[in-house]
Amino acid sequence: MNIQTGQGSRKDSMHAQQVSVDWRGKPCMPNKHGGMRAVIFVLGFQALEITAIAAVGNNLITYVFNEMHFSLSKSANLVTNFVGTIFLLSLLGGFLSDSYLGSFWTMLIFGFVELSGYLLLSVQAHLPQLRPPPCNMMSPEEHCMEAEGFKATVFFVALYLVALGSGCLKPNMISHGADQFRNDDPAQCKKLSTYFNIAYFSFCVGELIALTVLIWVQTRSGMDVGFGVSAGAMAMGLAVMVSGAFFYRNKHPQGSIFTPIARVFVAAFSKRKQICPSSSDILHRSHINESNNPPFANKFRFLDKACVRVEDGSNMKESPWRLCTVSEVEQVKIIISVIPIFGCTIIFNTILAQLQTFSVQQGNAMDTKLTESFHVPPASLQAIPYIMLTVLVPIYETCFVPLTRKFTRTDSGITPLQRIGVGLFTVTFSMVAAAMIERKRRETYMESNKLLSLFWIAPQFLIFGLSEMFTAVGLIEFFYKQSRAGMQAFLTAMTYCSYSFGFYLSSLLVSLVNKITSGSSKDGWLSDNDLNNDRLDLFYWLLAALSLINFFIYLLCSNWYSSSLSPSTNAGEDDHISSSKHVQAEDIM
Repeated sequence: MNIQTGQGSRKDSMHAQQVSVDWRGKPCMPNKHGGMRAVIFVLGFQALEITAIAAVGNNLITYVFNEMHFSLSKSANLVTNFVGTIFLLSLLGGFLSDSYLGSFWTMLIFGFVELSGYLLLSVQAHLPQLRPPPCNMMSPEEHCMEAEGFKATVFFVALYLVALGSGCLKPNMISHGADQFRNDDPAQCKKLSTYFNIAYFSFCVGELIALTVLIWVQTRSGMDVGFGVSAGAMAMGLAVMVSGAFFYRNKHPQGSIFTPIARVFVAAFSKRKQICPSSSDILHRSHINESNNPPFANKFRFLDKACVRVEDGSNMKESPWRLCTVSEVEQVKIIISVIPIFGCTIIFNTILAQLQTFSVQQGNAMDTKLTESFHVPPASLQAIPYIMLTVLVPIYETCFVPLTRKFTRTDSGITPLQRIGVGLFTVTFSMVAAAMIERKRRETYMESNKLLSLFWIAPQFLIFGLSEMFTAVGLIEFFYKQSRAGMQAFLTAMTYCSYSFGFYLSSLLVSLVNKITSGSSKDGWLSDNDLNNDRLDLFYWLLAALSLINFFIYLLCSNWYSSSLSPSTNAGEDDHISSSKHVQAEDIM
């Protein structure tokens, strides 16, 4: 079989590009670079960055509603749009990292962008002339003046500098940490699943600090001080990240990651009249050891035409826009195949949006008194699941994974697809609990003018935290392991787009629910600024129903994905179509 690429120099160039290098650009040494020692610095940076952004995002609705004087529904949508933008911008960060900058420089540049946003927010919150006047300065007959003009501009510029920086950082922190493990070392490959659990633990620690210490600082000392503390945490994180530069394994950017994808579609379309080969053995390959049994060999067969060599007797080399390799086609097939899995996690993140918006306002309408002199900030209730998870994640990794590994023979205990499914099923009960408690809270207040204790809404946070441990980690691990060399950050960024679409969907649902449930004689479920007059409980029931329907759709999608794998793929490898299935040259010393 002819295995020439017709592009020998290009193959050698790509081979060189895929070798991991140190900070000087020299090939890495296995005993000096990468591994858990390098990962510690990345995890430290991640924990501090999460601390900074979580303190802003989780209590932002309080600041927007009380200080900037936006209406409740507008404030909720503003927060969900902000968080949605963060996760949507992760695609930009993943693209720049894989294509041009590399993970380290992308994190460094956008880390400073995020830091500048925190500093501007702190200044805006500190100076009265940059905020609308307090409501108590106005006559009782007048409404609070909403921030507008220059004041609103400063606020939104600061807010979206934070969104740009944090969004571009998120996929790179995860992928850069995962890149520290060598693909040619089975022991380090086995540690990859452990890394994702540790990374989530680091995330939980950052969230916990933000939702306890930093939220308390914001409540006690003001949002200007709170934003300033976020800036300090971000500055510390950047210092930690830079300190590990001597130990990192860095991957060269590969040029535009969209070009190989575009080439596959162009080549397949240009050869659309060719007969699809009956065997993958005759397809064009870039390397001798490229897999003869691609995982998706039997699906999307029309794309295989991009690998068919056209013999015209001239011995002329075909353009890469007309002749692609099996690995390039398989990566496109994988991207198409994971889209339904991605789509099934959007509702999950729509529920997350409620916990950061309406559930915080739900807490504001309850008794927050813990002692006579201490009141619990409602936003700090979001710390409850993370307190639980700082205990559960280590137990999951040290007990559950080794136990299930004996039965499933899978490094991660259960596959990422199974892990996502458990989370999507569990999260439904978070909204069930939220709806039941909200109805009890509202009826108690309307009947006896009494306030329920703030801790009544703790179950919805606890259940969501448990479901997030399964879904969030499973999704990131699943997407990272599907990507080939040069696309890890971008594929990881796709998982964050699920958060983005979930938060945008939340804004859309709020607007639609208000429009549909409004009538000539009644307001919509969420149209009043007073939760005692709204019907938040019915909105929660709607989300619970959507979540349950979404779970059954996910079962169909995950079953379709698994059935798409070729018969040669081992049962224990359906979650691990990793870079070992593709051409990679890692640490060839």
